[in-house]
Amino acid sequence: MTDIQSTDNYDSPWKEALEVYFTECLIFFFPRAAEGIDWTKGYRFLDKELQQIAPEAPTGRRAVDKLVEVWRKNGEATWVLIHLEVQSQYESSFAERMYVYNYRLFDRYHQQVASFAILGDERPNWRPTRYGYSLWGCEINLTFPVVKLLDYRERIAALEQHRNPFAVVVLAHLHTQATRGKPEERYALKWRLTRMLYERGYSKRDVRLLYRFIDWVMRLPSELTEKFRTQVITYEEEHKMAYVTQTYQLMKEEGLEEGLEEGLQQGIQQNARENVVDVLDIRFGPPEPAIVERVNAIDDTKMLKALHTQAVIAESLEKFRQFMDELLSQAAQSDDQSTSSDI
Repeated sequence: MTDIQSTDNYDSPWKEALEVYFTECLIFFFPRAAEGIDWTKGYRFLDKELQQIAPEAPTGRRAVDKLVEVWRKNGEATWVLIHLEVQSQYESSFAERMYVYNYRLFDRYHQQVASFAILGDERPNWRPTRYGYSLWGCEINLTFPVVKLLDYRERIAALEQHRNPFAVVVLAHLHTQATRGKPEERYALKWRLTRMLYERGYSKRDVRLLYRFIDWVMRLPSELTEKFRTQVITYEEEHKMAYVTQTYQLMKEEGLEEGLEEGLQQGIQQNARENVVDVLDIRFGPPEPAIVERVNAIDDTKMLKALHTQAVIAESLEKFRQFMDELLSQAAQSDDQSTSSDI
């Protein structure tokens, strides 16, 4: 049986989970910050702004960094830097990098920045929470809240009862770490976690999104992957639901049944399209077929990511449609210019 668990991937799944469940993430990990935000005004991811100030990543560093603009309840706009670090090795420069991100953002944009860290490594005693120095009476200091996922190992039962979707994210992360090199044990825990999605009464959208995260991080050898898919399909048929089965069927039709990893990589575009439509459905009701057709015709993952963000923050379906029109128009102009230069 091929072992693919030695290269467990956390970065991409966590990045997606943070983008889809940003509000739930702050409520779960940093309730004080969540309480101070006016969620009725929405929020905005600022990936380009973060890229402009981000230091070069050390070789081998595994991290997900997000910059989000939110509104405080006192009416002020605030930038919240969520520095999501998922790594298995100690890194001496981590606290310094948090400090650098914070002061570069303030220096460039003159916005107050709240920095947070979520550590998913496996070193229980590594808990950087501050960076600073003093010289001749001059003191510099940044203190930032930190969540250590390892601390939740003693709270598995409580996590299983928690309604916040991020409890599922934490469980999947911890189960993946605990079952590295133990495919049969991982299979059992993955099935327990998957069944929990249905039994908790999550919406169809949440079941699909959370299952995607579970399936992404808790990878199994190809033999067990096929067995697991069959078990999921059988369960959904018995309970007259097709939340995940539809995704499997789509992957099969597109020739992606060779294995989980290949299927996830090649099916990322379709998942991105579905995420856009799902968010629109939740916020504004079922979108008209014309919008769904246009979204389904897009292959560019960066464009789909932009549409997903817009679906989350748009004031109305009409605003989303206008944004998509502009985005597609810009893409068409770029393609025309590229074609002209080639000629």
